Amino acid sequence: MLTDRDTPLATTAQAAAPPEGGSACLVSIYGPELGRRWPLDRDELVIGRDPGCEVALPIDTVSRRHCAVRVRGGAVFVADLGSTNGTALNDDALAAQQELALRSGDRIRVGSAVLKYLRGDDVESLYHEEIYRTMIADGLTGAANRRFLDEFLEREMARCRRHRRPLALVLFDLDHFKKVNDGFGHLTGDAVLREVAAIARGQVRREDCFARFGGEEFAIVLTETDAAAARLFAEKLRGTIEVYDFYAGSERIPVTVSAGVAAMTLEMRDASEFVAAADARLYEAKTAGRNRTAG
Repeated sequence: MLTDRDTPLATTAQAAAPPEGGSACLVSIYGPELGRRWPLDRDELVIGRDPGCEVALPIDTVSRRHCAVRVRGGAVFVADLGSTNGTALNDDALAAQQELALRSGDRIRVGSAVLKYLRGDDVESLYHEEIYRTMIADGLTGAANRRFLDEFLEREMARCRRHRRPLALVLFDLDHFKKVNDGFGHLTGDAVLREVAAIARGQVRREDCFARFGGEEFAIVLTETDAAAARLFAEKLRGTIEVYDFYAGSERIPVTVSAGVAAMTLEMRDASEFVAAADARLYEAKTAGRNRTAG
């Protein structure tokens, strides 16, 4: 369930001190400056839209002086500076002026941008691991990205063609998502996308692939799955999202999805043809009235 930034917050926990030599940093994993890192080489780094901030994020959802990361007493903390759109630590909202301790791997959401805090004996290796992760995963939802999806599809299509095994693809997107962004703001829209992704991820097997296809559209590759089983899967997911309680503050947000299902055929030469088949079924679902599955 989505909550606003005045709901119960995460408790402050003791954070380990960064190693000597300043081997701790912030890395942009979603939003502007993707992949850039900022070393924690001073007592405070202010994050904000103002170009004078140590970590400058030039986007409208970020306040001029939005939040700060502080090194104090052998620990590292993030503190909101009274920002307009709020700061969140691992999706737990901070109250204005509240300060929470950081642990390596924590995500700091600053408006619609996401930074990750890294600390360790070999922070360089941690950084390169994070850069690799940004190449294959979407920083907002945690789903695989389009690049990973394309590679996964090509590999699985070759395997299924070789062994004559079934393979299915589900494309789904949020109905009238622009109304969510226009009515509740883009930050709430981002939160809805994260919740939808979490729901979908909970229904996908380890051997399958769940990816953000683009914007509010997602893809699920179902291995060893025929068309009938894929339709049942997609319909179950659609129904789960329809009844789920999405909220902006105390107001419930109605969210539904439309889904298109395609099964691989031996005539499909590459992943683009497979995607086109599922996309055609998705179009059928949307033109038939949305909040339904086609395929």
